[in-house]
Amino acid sequence: MLRIQRSSNGQVVFTLSGRIDEEHTAELDQLIRSEPNGRSIVLDLRDLTLVGQDAIAFLERCESDGVTLMNCPGYIREWITRQRSEGN
Repeated sequence: MLRIQRSSNGQVVFTLSGRIDEEHTAELDQLIRSEPNGRSIVLDLRDLTLVGQDAIAFLERCESDGVTLMNCPGYIREWITRQRSEGN
């Protein structure tokens, strides 16, 4: 189960808690796209407990599109980095 909490103070922060899977990435994508253009978007991953390959691909795309990944656990950062290097 994934919990998404939105806050805004000059930038939009989506705090993610729990497990993220393919179904949740579609929901998150829709939330991000619903924000006005030019708005700074941050995904706070501090309380994210489990991710799969679909979630890693989604997070990598988000970051490539300018979304900031805040409090990104080391294993997720390493996985994103590995995916980028395999894609080149």
